[in-house]
Amino acid sequence: MSNDKNSPAPALPSNFLRAIVESDLAAGTHVREGMPSVITRFPPEPNGYLHVGHAKSICLNFGLARDYQGRCNLRFDDTNPAKEEQEYVDTIIDSVKWLGFNYDYPNAAGGIDHHLHYASDYFDQLYAMAEYLIEQGYAYVDSQSAEDMAANRGNFSTPGKNSPFRNRPAAESLQLFRDMKAGKYADGEHILRAKISEDAMSAPNMNMRDPAIYRIRHAHHVRTGDAWCIYPMYDYTHPISDALENITHSICTLEFQDHRPFYDWLLATLSKGGFFKLPVPRQYEFSRLNLTYVVTSKRKLRQLVEENIVDGWDDPRMPTIVGLRRRGYTPEAIHLFCERIGVTKADGWIDMSTLEGCVREDLDPKAPRATAVLRPLKLIIDNYPEGQTEECSSPVHPHHPEMGVRTFPISRELWIEAEDFMEVPSKGYFRYYPPIDDKPGARVRLRHGYVTECTGYDKDENGNVIAVHVNYFPDSKSGTPGSDNYKVKGNIHWVSTASALQAEVRLYDRLFTDAQPDAGGKDFISLLNPNAKEVVTAYLEPGMSAALPDQRYQFERHGYFVADRVDSQPGKPVFNRIVTLKDNWSAK
Repeated sequence: MSNDKNSPAPALPSNFLRAIVESDLAAGTHVREGMPSVITRFPPEPNGYLHVGHAKSICLNFGLARDYQGRCNLRFDDTNPAKEEQEYVDTIIDSVKWLGFNYDYPNAAGGIDHHLHYASDYFDQLYAMAEYLIEQGYAYVDSQSAEDMAANRGNFSTPGKNSPFRNRPAAESLQLFRDMKAGKYADGEHILRAKISEDAMSAPNMNMRDPAIYRIRHAHHVRTGDAWCIYPMYDYTHPISDALENITHSICTLEFQDHRPFYDWLLATLSKGGFFKLPVPRQYEFSRLNLTYVVTSKRKLRQLVEENIVDGWDDPRMPTIVGLRRRGYTPEAIHLFCERIGVTKADGWIDMSTLEGCVREDLDPKAPRATAVLRPLKLIIDNYPEGQTEECSSPVHPHHPEMGVRTFPISRELWIEAEDFMEVPSKGYFRYYPPIDDKPGARVRLRHGYVTECTGYDKDENGNVIAVHVNYFPDSKSGTPGSDNYKVKGNIHWVSTASALQAEVRLYDRLFTDAQPDAGGKDFISLLNPNAKEVVTAYLEPGMSAALPDQRYQFERHGYFVADRVDSQPGKPVFNRIVTLKDNWSAK
């Protein structure tokens, strides 16, 4: 794996997390022999595909490690085997790499350390620590039903009630816990809970009311098979995994803020038992990414996939990282987006136009230009010799001559955009229209070609315009002497019907019409954008037949497009619209 994104980056605007890291570095808070002073981690659950919100967390955690010469671990929280699959592990690893990061770091011996971890790596240690908590009176086995336990937990305005099993002798809880591990009980028959203090069940913070730390789950685990039938809870596993990996700054989203007291209590308690040396990791929270016109709930994304509303997890309309990748977004655009929105502790909404603007900004200086006619209408140059063709040329990129020149033929019959002709022109319309009364038809330059004058048009039996007729001026070809003598306001793109590449083009747009489709109990399905995907048969300049999967272009006038990484075939690319040239939603 490349280390390009793990090398020092240019200085970035500060934020409160960077201030914390820099303060810790100045104070030597996490100086430990043989280890960097900044160690972060990205800890996804392998139960689904990552989305754009995870991209923010990936860039933040790996970016901090990069910028402060530390390291970032990729750690899978694989403690819920009923919902986890190897497919999710593989796609998460692939997404992290695609974003430009990796978890391989050089060691002092000149080798490479691979910092890819799994919570299941620590099952034996997690279990041993749970036994210690039981022995010291900090945990007990609760045998209440799930319903009774929920009722006795209370709520934000009502204190909870102690479980009738809370004062079970430690020896009895320990034996029950070992029997749970041995598979002697059914799912839900017992659960191990922490006992933080004598009055914990009246704590204002619900997360401190004897939180569950182990449950029985007879399920096959992808990595450990059937070796375990009890699995640790996230709030128990997460801080211990952080400590075992010597994490210095454990960065979470704001919903985990109320979980931090248990995080701190657990690590302090286990440190007293000799399991960890001080200083232990500290947890810090930042606001999650709330992006308009998308949903990021795993449940809702799964519903879109399972109900075939979209074409899979990598559907280019999806906010998943694999969807953004297939849509044609670049890692650089996502990095720019994450830098631009910043890191704060205040919840807010980021408009989709910010993300779209970042991909435009990234692609504009590097995307080759190409000509594509998406809604074709035939143009016939009546006075152009039949069977004749000649080459026209255009820069591959208007601002980068070093990228070269592309050529394409002009002929008697061309494809133009249907919107480039009007029978009765509106005010300010400078493209083709026919002679009206005693006035000649519109003069329009065929871009990189000739100036032409509209002489008429053909209709089919249903009254639809099927062809536009023009005459051309032989001395008006772009780039030739005398061509500047023709002053016209209309300038349109075109492709020759004889040589054009016919291709499937998918015009993608935002998946929802509502800026906050899952806010306030809305039925998000009812807010789907019916125009989020349109498939057209387009005609492209002939050189586009060589486009390779994942190659990106600016189709002049239309936007940025990518050759689909799945469906494109040699000589037969399929294109996805990444984004239009301008924001079409700002006025909506």
